[in-house]
Parts: sequence; structure tokens; C-alpha cells
Amino acid sequence: MLSKKVHVTKQGHEELKEERSNLIHVVRKEVIEELKAAREQGDLSENADYDAARERQGKVEARISELEVMLNNIEIIDSNKGTSKIVRLGSTVTLLDMELDIETTYAIVGSVEADPLNGKLSNETPLAQSLIGKKANETVTVAVEEPYEVKIIKIK
Repeated sequence: MLSKKVHVTKQGHEELKEERSNLIHVVRKEVIEELKAAREQGDLSENADYDAARERQGKVEARISELEVMLNNIEIIDSNKGTSKIVRLGSTVTLLDMELDIETTYAIVGSVEADPLNGKLSNETPLAQSLIGKKANETVTVAVEEPYEVKIIKIK
């Protein structure tokens, strides 16, 4: 199965590895104990604790598999690569919303690390797509249902 590259920062890569390790070495053991305790209650056919533990086990195993696929297809975003004169994956961009006259700063990251409320914008969003390849002081129209303009104030 071919998977697309997963773009993450070095920090994001470490966080994914830590999450996988925690799921394998801590959470998986907790789920096994929950299953044991539920089995000891007797009849499994009407045992809500057993059903809940099995459901949790399925979610944990699915997440471990998902993380392993991601980690096998990682491409680290090198924030030192290239120039900070144009917006690219790994750039931190300060924007001015031309209509609202509000400045915001976003780091352009891969979709796995995206967290817009904490300033991490996925490279797959319309805003990021509109910014990539542009320079400071350029005004960019973001192609969404109701297009809007932003001005690139600063790129790091």
C-alpha cells in the first residue's frame, strides 16, 4: 500500500513517536488489565465493562497502526532549508486580514500537526495553499466560497 508523505516538524515527529510508545507500553497494558477484570466478572454476553474495554482496545490498536503508517512515511520539515523570503512548508508567517484589519501569525505545518487555535496551519488549507510561494508584502486572495485578502507582513 502506497501512502502519501506525512510532513511534520522535528518536534511533531518526536511527539508522534512518544504517542506511539505510550500507546504500546502504557495504554495497551491498561486495556489488557481492563479486559482481565471484566472477564473475571463472569458472563461476557451482557458485560458492559468487557464491551467498553474491547472497544477501547480496538481504538488503541487502530491508532497504533495509524501512527506506524505515518512514521513510516515521515518527511521532516527542515525549517532551515531554503530562504525565508518566500512562504513554504515550515515557514512562520504574519498576516494582515485586509477586511478585518487583524494581524495573525501561523506556522505552516503538515496536516498531522495542524492546530489553528495554537497558530499551526495545515499546508493543505486554502489559506496555506494561497500563501505558499508568495513573498513578504504581497497581498493574496484566498480562494474559498467567500474569497478574502490577506497581506503577508513577515516570513520567518
